[in-house]
Amino acid sequence: MDVLIRPTAEVARAAADIITHYIQQGATLGLATGSTPTPTYRELIRRHHEEGLSFAACRAFLLDEYYGLPRDHEQSYYATIRRELTSHIDIDDALVDSPDGTNSDYVAAAADYEERIAQAGGIDVQLLGVGTNGHVAFNEPGSSLASRTRLTSLHPQTVTDNARFFDSADDVPRHVLTQGLGTILEAGHLVLLATGSTKADAVRRLVEGPVTASCPASILQLHPRATVIVDEEAAAQLDNAEYYRFLDESAPEL
Repeated sequence: MDVLIRPTAEVARAAADIITHYIQQGATLGLATGSTPTPTYRELIRRHHEEGLSFAACRAFLLDEYYGLPRDHEQSYYATIRRELTSHIDIDDALVDSPDGTNSDYVAAAADYEERIAQAGGIDVQLLGVGTNGHVAFNEPGSSLASRTRLTSLHPQTVTDNARFFDSADDVPRHVLTQGLGTILEAGHLVLLATGSTKADAVRRLVEGPVTASCPASILQLHPRATVIVDEEAAAQLDNAEYYRFLDESAPEL
């Protein structure tokens, strides 16, 4: 695992540098929603408009979707990723895929999503965030480390955290379709972003704690190519922060 500690304003640029490499190869992108990846998306949009970065050869899969929200609801992730990223770049909208949270047969919806990812040849680079309780995608504490795409329930802490996107916590859906931890581990490169002091404990646990279902994001320790990009506040509880800085500064030019 590579841990990159950056000033807050540079986290998005560091993430965009990695993702740009894959975009230039026409990769299959794994996209996350929420507030953390938004600056990275803005930087990628800027590169598209100002530097000619083209997404035309790419396709994309979302990590998750609220169950029961119509696709045209402003807080559905189908709508959110288009508003925040894909409507501003030259990717084919038909190739921006997400779990079908409107399908009453959620078992079939989950299996179909797994199949679509497989048919695309898998995800080359997956962007991730981490919740304050250590969840990744919507794999809450207690999720099986081998879990696949499925319907699951949100932890009360996650409902509270996501209430800022809705009129009130009562409006936050309680169920979601999410890629499982086993599904996420199959992506070629995992890139996790975390900023702010509220993420410091989760970052410490995912980077330096045991691999455990109590901190689902700790699965990144099992992945052969995982990059964690954090700001100084999110890195504040890392015991080995100085070593991570040394490794970053002494990395060979490739």
